Amino acid sequence: MIMPKHVAIIMDGNGRWATKKGLKRSEGHIEGAKVLEKLAMHAIDMGVEVLSVYAFSTDNFKRSKEEVDSLMNLIIKYFKTKFEKINKKGIKVIISGRKEPLREDVLEAINNIEEKTKENKKGILNICLNYGGQEEIIDGAIKLAKDIQNGLDVTDFKREDFYKYLYHELPPIDLVIRTGGELRLSNFMLYELSYSEFYFTNTLFPDFDKSEFNKALFMFENRDRKFGGISEKNN
Repeated sequence: MIMPKHVAIIMDGNGRWATKKGLKRSEGHIEGAKVLEKLAMHAIDMGVEVLSVYAFSTDNFKRSKEEVDSLMNLIIKYFKTKFEKINKKGIKVIISGRKEPLREDVLEAINNIEEKTKENKKGILNICLNYGGQEEIIDGAIKLAKDIQNGLDVTDFKREDFYKYLYHELPPIDLVIRTGGELRLSNFMLYELSYSEFYFTNTLFPDFDKSEFNKALFMFENRDRKFGGISEKNN
């Protein structure tokens, strides 16, 4: 099987999953966190080198304080206690996003999981938290501008050179998956998605198990990736 090097998931549908079952939205997020842990290990086992997931966007702060606080508390719990299987699996956890206005206890939990897993080599789980794709490009452009002011010669600056100015220098995304039936990117990793293959499914994220993930991989294997060129298959 042709395996994508970098897979990204927009994890949508936790709240709707809970509502359909007569549960609190927070219980849907708890179930989603359990699914993410299993998927991360499965993806790396399958040969994916980087799995990026959309955990919380900059715009999610518009939600109710109760839901935001519940999500932050869940993140703290998982980063401090529940990701031990991922650590033992040899997966490195990194966080992408802005630190402001995250709570101090959330920042502490982020530092804890990144420090604990920093030497792991089997694969990378990139958790996008308080993240926005446009914000990442803006923050990267500011870093680049500072380097230019300090004498950086950008005469031959290429688009791939900009990756080092993003939150983390990761390979371009090969496959992006969105669960929950919506057909939009929601400001997710816009620079990295320039030549990604897209997979949309109506499956709500708490129901997105290993077999559902494999369906996306099989779709990817059958896509003809031309990167702006001409398909060799049709010549």
